[in-house]
Formats: sequence, C-alpha cells, structure tokens
Amino acid sequence: MKEEGSFSAACYKNLDPLLRNAVSRHVFPGAAVGIAVHCGLRRRSFFACWGNAALVPQPRQLANTTLFDLASLTKPLATVLALLCLIQEKKITLDEPLASLLQREVPADKKNITLRHLLNHCSGFTAHRPFYLQLVPHVPQERKNILLDLIIADELAYPVGGRSLYSDLGFMVLGQVVEIQAGVPLDLYVREKVMAPLGLADTLVFNPAEKKKKDFAATELCPWRHKVLDGEVHDDNTWAVGGVSGQAGLFGDIDGVLSLVSFLLAAWQGKAEHPNFSRALLQEFLRRQEMVADSSWALGFDTPSPVGSSAGRYISPASVGHLGFTGTSFWIDPGRELVMVLLTNRVHPSRANNLIREFRPLFHERVMEMLINLQKT
Repeated sequence: MKEEGSFSAACYKNLDPLLRNAVSRHVFPGAAVGIAVHCGLRRRSFFACWGNAALVPQPRQLANTTLFDLASLTKPLATVLALLCLIQEKKITLDEPLASLLQREVPADKKNITLRHLLNHCSGFTAHRPFYLQLVPHVPQERKNILLDLIIADELAYPVGGRSLYSDLGFMVLGQVVEIQAGVPLDLYVREKVMAPLGLADTLVFNPAEKKKKDFAATELCPWRHKVLDGEVHDDNTWAVGGVSGQAGLFGDIDGVLSLVSFLLAAWQGKAEHPNFSRALLQEFLRRQEMVADSSWALGFDTPSPVGSSAGRYISPASVGHLGFTGTSFWIDPGRELVMVLLTNRVHPSRANNLIREFRPLFHERVMEMLINLQKT
C-alpha cells in the first residue's frame, strides 16, 4: 500500500471522474467522500468534496467542513452507541421488554417486544407514519410525550418477531428509551457518553444551527415549512419534536463521520477502546442476528444483501453499514480493514431525485477496485 500522500492522490485520481460526472448528471448537488484503510496499527485516510452545498436560493460551494444532515445514520452512530453505553452501565439489557424499557404500561400486542427486536427491525412496528401532522398543533414541550403515546397506540404491522421491516417508529421509541433510562435528553447523553471521549463532541451534533454552526449542505425545499432546509433537520417527525430523535437529527462533516466510523472498525478489531462500552458488546451489535429468516440486520446496523446491495459486489459478507434518506451512507468491511463514507445532499432541492440508488454501488465498487490495484503497486 502506498504512503499517505500517495494514497490520497490515488484516491482523488480514481474517484474524481466518477464524482464530477455524478454532479454534472444531477445525481446530487454535492458530495463528500471519506475512505480509511487500517493496516495493523496504522491508518491511511482520505477525504474530499465535490460540487455544491446548495443550489437555491443561490449556489454555494461545498467544503470539507460542511455539515450534512446525516438522517438515518443517526440510528447507528448516535442512538445505538448510546444504548451500548446504557447496557454497559447495566441499566438495560438486550432482552428487556418494552414496558420495562419505557417504564410504562404497553398494550398487549407490544408486551413481548424487546430491545433486541427494536434494534433488529423485527418488532412489529410499521415503517413510517407522518406523526408530525398530529404533533404540530400542540405546544413543543408536549410533543415528545404525545409522539410516544401515538407510537405505542399504533397497530402493529405484523406479529412481534414475525418478519423484518425497517422501522423509523422503532427507533423513535429507542431514542425515548435512552432518555428515560439515562435521565437526560438524547442529544446530551450522546454528546457526553459517546462523542466526547472520542473528541467528536463539537463535530457530530444535533441542532447545529443552535450551536452557531454556519456551513451546511442544504436539503429540501420543504413544502410545509415554506423554505429550503439549511442546518434544520429534514425529517419531519424529528423536526416536530425539536430536532432530536432516535431515528434522525444528527449532523456531521466528512472528517467527523469518517473518524467515528473508523473508530468503530478499530474497536471491533480490538485496536481501540471506548471507555463506555466493551469490545465484546460492540461485536454482538455488529453480528447479523438471524432472528428472522432472510433478514440482513445486525443490531441497529445493516449488513450487505446477497444481491443488489448498495455496497456493491465486492463488499465482504461480514461488513456492516447504514444508509440515510438525505443521501448519506457508510460501510465498514472488517475483512479488508476498510471504511467508506459517502455524504451527499441528494434531496436538495427535492426528494424526487433517486439517482443515488444507481450511484451508491458504483461508488463502492470503484473504491474496491482502486484499492485492489493499489495493493499491486
């Protein structure tokens, strides 16, 4: 493998045509890319950006310091890691039932739901509901409790453990589990317990505009908020409860996301330690659970589908990752000691653009092919 400077130059040379072409074809206005390869105790990394942070109301160039709305990357990178800390503290367990987790009564159809079911997307909760429509008429201070009531009352889409269905509702519940069990807001717990020990407390944040951050990748021209969302969470349900939920709300720049995901690879391999959760516990979360036939899910992390994976054709079966609706993703390949991060604002100015579905596997395959060629030199 080439040295750091040559590695970065090779990455840029190989990826630049692909990213430029994607911007010109309007796959997304802009993108930031991060790659890290771990070789023993050494790490070689690369990150760069292409295109624009915004197109409307006026074009604005993307920078490496631009903060992206990470959307559902919030699930594994904030909520799941917070739950790891709570389990390590012995405040909760993976097989603890929902009523105990929430410290409240739940309907009979939900009594058998456990933390493991929620993390594995087999709890019975449906994929999505536009709860924000019911929340907006209420004062902001009441909305979080009302949201939980609405979710708990919602009819299950299938019996607990009966199938796999990716669920935002399940992770909205998990965000509230963190707050109830930790006794502090989710964003504060994530900042202090997860990010601060890694030096990322000011890099990966909720509600960044309130923290005087200024450089954002714009998302959608929202038809009901009547503005381009710029530093304001794109997910409507999360916005309605103040910008912080278990399913969305985290913002970060490419260096911050690459650093956190690279740490997870190192911790998985026993080459780094987090003071608030163990390697053994992390390994359990990164293992495909096989609770449901044909499910690709580990605990809060996805694994590659056998056919048609967004991670491309070359990713190792033991890899884990996640996608975000705004055009974000990461993959960790432990066999190749590789981390790949792709951050885009593909929903700007409209979510109708789905070209990223074709781009994601092409991007990951280009990275893999590049690394194979570099290893030969």
